[in-house]
Amino acid sequence: MFPHRLPWSPNSDGHHEYLPLEWSPMAAASRFPDGFLWGAATSAYQIEGSPLADGSGASIWHRFVHSPGRTFQGQHADLACDHYRRWESDVDLMQALGLQAYRFSIAWGRVLPEGRGRVNGKGLDFYKRLIDRLLERSITPNVTLYHWDLPAALDDRGGWLNPDIEHWFTEYAQVMFHAFGDRVPMWATLNEPWVAVDGGYLHGVNAPGHANLFEAPIAAHHLMLSHASAVRAYRAGGWPHQIGLVVNLEPKDPASDSPEDLAATARAHTYFNEQYLDPVFFGRHPEGLARIYGAGWPDFAASEVARIQEKIDFLGINYYTRALTKDDPTRPPVRDARVVPEGATVMTTGWELYPKGLEEVLVWVKERYGDTPLYITENGGAYEDPEAPVDGRIDDPLRVLTYRGNLRACRDAIARGVDLRGFFAWSFMDNFEWSSGFSKRFGLVHVDYATQQRTIKASGEFYRDVIRTNGEALG
Repeated sequence: MFPHRLPWSPNSDGHHEYLPLEWSPMAAASRFPDGFLWGAATSAYQIEGSPLADGSGASIWHRFVHSPGRTFQGQHADLACDHYRRWESDVDLMQALGLQAYRFSIAWGRVLPEGRGRVNGKGLDFYKRLIDRLLERSITPNVTLYHWDLPAALDDRGGWLNPDIEHWFTEYAQVMFHAFGDRVPMWATLNEPWVAVDGGYLHGVNAPGHANLFEAPIAAHHLMLSHASAVRAYRAGGWPHQIGLVVNLEPKDPASDSPEDLAATARAHTYFNEQYLDPVFFGRHPEGLARIYGAGWPDFAASEVARIQEKIDFLGINYYTRALTKDDPTRPPVRDARVVPEGATVMTTGWELYPKGLEEVLVWVKERYGDTPLYITENGGAYEDPEAPVDGRIDDPLRVLTYRGNLRACRDAIARGVDLRGFFAWSFMDNFEWSSGFSKRFGLVHVDYATQQRTIKASGEFYRDVIRTNGEALG
């Protein structure tokens, strides 16, 4: 049924057997394993536009961007990339890039305008048509249920701070499984819960814009309980494919050997890398997390945390950079600050280009959490691109450099025994970059926001060659 043979199959009792990808040390210098899945990713709010069209309910991001002073130059995503109306030609572009898979998210409020209860048929039909077109074009759909756009109607009832949200999220997930479970072979419950909490509940720079030490761990706990509940619902429904979780990870390296910097680095690692994975794999919070939150820590019951430990079929990893870390008492509760070394290539986000860190992250996950199949579900770089094509082209050599280095790091990790099954470039096309508005471009495809013209960048051409050669084009 599915256009590309994925590296798993259900056995007679409905469970999954992982089929080893073909690999040998001799191949490490060139090709990726046979069956490696090549794709690109987006999220609903960043590209779709038309956030209230056809009966859709507003999200916390729609509210946030229309609040003064929240985004770069007051920019919003009411149009974004107009994907809601241009999705057919966008799928044609995906095919032109040679994508084997496309990772995208569902706008929760588009299908459940009040967040629960009534289903909006027009919203559901949009995703049905998109999924059908992807399958027609031999592109595997990979669906993320939650990429930060909580329905505003649920936020009015407490959002991620309300313990009932575990049931609300599961109800939404079941609607999606019943609608598309026969055609979507890869599901992710949450995208980057760390960002949703750190930006949305601790520092207030993302929707819903809260800045409250006491709220952050509660929101995190409810996100992860909701993740586990949705996984259980998927298993109970007998859906025959895969469900997992997507987190963002980065190495934390000390800026110096001072005791203060070493301690800050350890705190940052616990807070960033272990906070959301230890409950999933071990059923407990990492040591030191309660000390980081201090008075804000709710002292969760062990039995509550243990409910988060639900087996996942894969872990998605989003990687962009490392953090060279120093102690900064002005940045509670972690007291960490990021340092960019002199001479580094730096993205417009302020992030250091550091491909070696991707290999380090993959090996660390294997060593700490075992051999769960892994996917790079986001990776790329934001650099200065022209607003419009020059002589019909968009040359972006730094983005090509970024993909070449990071994909070589993936290949090196596989050679070290990491069970990496696929790679999704971020992003398929330039888009609305949250509170940064349209000031950060990540796309393989350039979007002229004045005209909505799409142009495949040099990095897109490079990635197409990588896919066509299964990695040999990396050199």
